[in-house]
Amino acid sequence: MKKCVVTLLAATLLGGCAQQSAQSPAELTTGLTSSEIIAAAKDEQWRWVNPENILKLTLPTGAAYIELNPQLAPEHSKNIKKLARQGFYQGTHIYRFVEGFVAQGGDSTGKKLAKTKDNTVPAEFYLTTTEPLSITEMGSDGYAPVTGFLNGFAVAQNQAHTQTWQIHCHGIFAMARNNGINSASSEFFVTIGQGPRYLDKNITVFGRVLTGMAHFHQLARTPTENTEFNPITDLQVLADVTDDSSRFKVMKTDSDAFKQLIAARGNRSEEWFVHSPNYIDVCGMAVPTKQLND
Repeated sequence: MKKCVVTLLAATLLGGCAQQSAQSPAELTTGLTSSEIIAAAKDEQWRWVNPENILKLTLPTGAAYIELNPQLAPEHSKNIKKLARQGFYQGTHIYRFVEGFVAQGGDSTGKKLAKTKDNTVPAEFYLTTTEPLSITEMGSDGYAPVTGFLNGFAVAQNQAHTQTWQIHCHGIFAMARNNGINSASSEFFVTIGQGPRYLDKNITVFGRVLTGMAHFHQLARTPTENTEFNPITDLQVLADVTDDSSRFKVMKTDSDAFKQLIAARGNRSEEWFVHSPNYIDVCGMAVPTKQLND
C-alpha cells in the first residue's frame, strides 16, 4: 500500500495503481504550473455553487461564505438553514478558540440554545450507500483506506467505497456536539489550523469555507473590557440576501483540470523548487474557487 501512496499522483490520472509505471508523474503534469492549469481550465470544468447551499457569515472584519454539503449531511444542512432563516445567529458570537485548531460560534449564553433543545440533529458522520460511490481518489493515509474529493469537498471512504465522509481539513464547517452522538443542535465551528483528522467520523462535517478565512484568523482570542467579543452580525442563506450579488465557481474535482492540478501540486515545476516529493495529501490540495460580483 505504501508504494501506491507514494505514486498516487500517477495512479490518479491513470486510473489505478496497477498502471502506475506506464508514465512518470513528471510526464503527467504536462509541464504547466498550478496557476497555468487553473487559468487554462475551460468553463465546463467549473461548476456554479447554488446560493441556496451557501451561508454568509458576517463578522466584524467582513463576510465569510460557506458552502454546505447536503449530499453527505442533508439534515445538518437543512437544520442550519432553518436556524439562519429564523435569525437565530443574530447577536451571537464566535466565543471559543483553540489556537491553531478551531473557532466555535453560536449562543454562549444558552438563552437562545434553550429554544432549540428539542431541535437536535441525528449524527451524519458518514453517508452509507448500497453501491460504491465514485470519488477522485488520492490514495490512502493513516486515517482512511481511501481519500479524495467529491463535488469539491475533501472526503474519505472505507475500502469498499460504501461509506463516505467529509474530513477535517483547514477551513471545514462542522456542528459541535456534547458526549451524545445525536446532540448537535446549533453550535458550529470552523477549523483555523492544520486539519485535526482524528476527529473524522466523530463529528458531522458538512461544509467548507469558500472565501473569507482571513476573517476567522483576525478574530479576537480573548475578551476585552467594554468591547463586544467577536459578534456575529448575522448568518444568512446567500439566496435570501438581496443586497449581495456574490456568486461562486468551484473547479469540478472530477475534471481533467483538477486531476492535472493534483499532479502539478505534488510535482512543482516552478524554478524556485529544488525538490519535489511526488506527493500531496488530501488536506494540502486546495480546490480552486472564484468569487464573482455583478
